[in-house]
Amino acid sequence: MPALAVGVPEELSARVPVEQREPGLDRDGVRLLVSRGTEVSHHAFAELPGLLRAGDLLVVNTSPTLAAAVDGRVGHARVVVHFSTRGDDGRWAVELREPDGRGTTRARTEMTSTTHARAEVTGAPRARAEEGEGVEGRGCGGLAGTRVRLPGGARLVLEEPLSARGERLWWARVSGAGVPALLREHGRPIRYSYTERDQPLSVYQTVFALPYADGTGSAEMPSAARPFTAGLVAELVSRGVQFAPVTLHTGVASAESHEPPYPERFAVPEASARLINAARAGDGRVVAVGTTAVRAVESAAGADGVVRARAGWTDLVVTPERGVRVVEGLLTGLHEPEASHLLMLEAVAGRAAIDRGYEAAVRGRYLWHEFGDVHLLLP
Repeated sequence: MPALAVGVPEELSARVPVEQREPGLDRDGVRLLVSRGTEVSHHAFAELPGLLRAGDLLVVNTSPTLAAAVDGRVGHARVVVHFSTRGDDGRWAVELREPDGRGTTRARTEMTSTTHARAEVTGAPRARAEEGEGVEGRGCGGLAGTRVRLPGGARLVLEEPLSARGERLWWARVSGAGVPALLREHGRPIRYSYTERDQPLSVYQTVFALPYADGTGSAEMPSAARPFTAGLVAELVSRGVQFAPVTLHTGVASAESHEPPYPERFAVPEASARLINAARAGDGRVVAVGTTAVRAVESAAGADGVVRARAGWTDLVVTPERGVRVVEGLLTGLHEPEASHLLMLEAVAGRAAIDRGYEAAVRGRYLWHEFGDVHLLLP
């Protein structure tokens, strides 16, 4: 999908949560753009119960947001470690970034990574890269064998790139502390440069988030669900709208290069699979709350359109070519025009609906990103 033709002015980035913008507002105080094909209408998010109907099913992600950013040092250089995904062997996929002087981070370049890593590299892997081989300026989290000193005496060692796609994310092994405890004690939520300031972790939790015994969760908030409040959920239930919980622990996004998603852990329980299949067999519409919910459900859907309980890793990338087998509608945030997530939106609603909706969002001065307004795509 070519990038959308719309340009998003910088002032349309939501810098703080809606409840901090104006006294008296709650999370559901954001705006809601509704697309039915190329027909667009404008609403408050609190109007959502009136836009759905009895029998509709909202698929929600119960993954909690982790305090996944931890300060560290490579030699004398300061770095910020973004913990992305826990592997089956106990390692974690991480991204090393550097502070940008404004309280957020920027990608490390090949030259920066090489210079800083020479001071603390164990063994000889990637020796030629240590001598500067590579493309200067290309995003590079680090070098194999790079050691990172973490708070509380913990240590992290980069072992191998997560994927042949690039070296932004690395499998790393942590010693001296368990990662869940490290994040609880020393971590903070990942945030990006368009936001105004650090926020407490509670700001990044959705009403659907559940704790997991092994301390896993999402590196970044499943933000489409952020506007839901307990009161709004109760009103939806009272009107006959049902909820099907699924889990997808989302990893660290590629803020600069907009890469497609990497493999992520997910689970669709038996009860939710039954609810989804029942809605499809009746008059209800299956509406995913967020792209993470789409990925989870579609990963559990067979070619026959039947959803079966499933858990594990998914590498599914939903594109217009693959299409969707189950999801009929989508509630999602507003994505940057070049974001890979837009392929999924096109698979659900079609390119014309996305073009028309984003043109209306810019004209209507909707706000982008995780604290911004939301977009409901209905059949």
